[in-house]
Amino acid sequence: MKKVLLRIIWIVLLSSSLSSYAQFRKYSNEFLNIGAGARGLGMGGAQVASVSDGNAGYWNPAGLVHIKDFPVVNFMHAEYFSGIGKYDYGSVAIPLSDHKRTIGLSLLRFGIDDIPNTLYLVEPDGSINYNNIRSFSSADYAFLFSYAQQLKPIGDKKWSFGVNAKVIHRNVGSFAKAWGFGLDAGLQMQTKKWRLGVSARDITTTFNAWSFSFTEEEKEVLYLTGNEIPVKSTELTAPRLVLGGAYNFTLGKNFSLLAEANADLTFDGKRNVVISANPMSIDPRVGVELGYKNLVFVRGGIYNFQQALKDGDTLNQKKVWIYQPSVGAGFKLKHVGIDYAFTNLANQSNPLYTHIFSIRLDLVKKEKSKKVNTK
Repeated sequence: MKKVLLRIIWIVLLSSSLSSYAQFRKYSNEFLNIGAGARGLGMGGAQVASVSDGNAGYWNPAGLVHIKDFPVVNFMHAEYFSGIGKYDYGSVAIPLSDHKRTIGLSLLRFGIDDIPNTLYLVEPDGSINYNNIRSFSSADYAFLFSYAQQLKPIGDKKWSFGVNAKVIHRNVGSFAKAWGFGLDAGLQMQTKKWRLGVSARDITTTFNAWSFSFTEEEKEVLYLTGNEIPVKSTELTAPRLVLGGAYNFTLGKNFSLLAEANADLTFDGKRNVVISANPMSIDPRVGVELGYKNLVFVRGGIYNFQQALKDGDTLNQKKVWIYQPSVGAGFKLKHVGIDYAFTNLANQSNPLYTHIFSIRLDLVKKEKSKKVNTK
């Protein structure tokens, strides 16, 4: 198992070393880093070690092996920036007959609708005509095809391995479209109390091939207004490595507490995070989940640590550390689970809160009642 983990880390480091020969775009495909499922988002995104439901296709595909008996469907919806941005996620995980392998399919969409198009705002005579304002939509899609397999145990340690093949499609109105492809890999280790996980995202360097389409009239307007007409281009996403560890605490007979810490390692240069270096930066996440009889859950998390100017101190330019907190709750009722998360997209003094809802459905077949022979 150590060899598998070392190979994943080696692939990520090797791919990141190629950044001197190819141009990586920082924060490329950033919509893929929002998260999936209200449970994980309520825990601040600290999921790579403990995720064990249908959302594992997003967080760590190795966690899909915990789905063994019946297919599981997950849905999530969230709206950001007062409803301007809409984020939707859905997944289905199907265990195979040997109970050691699971396949999955996930779909993500982040879209912004009704964006004003002011390309024709100014008339040829120089006058402004607001009736010429049109609108368009911009949307990012990702399709994740997952495969997970249980590996041979070592002592009391259970191991699992998973991979993702992802297809990315992005469009900006009728002006621009992009298609991309990438691979992820994940590993999990589990004992009675401890859980460890690693997720290597974009291990082969994910790319987006952009193409642009403008009418002759649109090209003329762009030229007259001093704007460049874009041409075909390729956007590269550098690899990312997420390491995590979780521990299960037993609190009496009915209560349990799960605590997890993650470290996101990015390889595209300095970022505004806790450990900022070149070429690697490290961003921590911490989350907890308190459960009662495995039926009701309360969650909390802290993530996205950044340095920002202190409010009202524009003269001295003094910076302070800020972070994004999140809380959540959920419950299970037989084969249905409903989760809620309340996240903060800004610093503590100027919050922009977001409500996130998700649902889990276990597709259990009804057992046919056996006829009793009374003769």
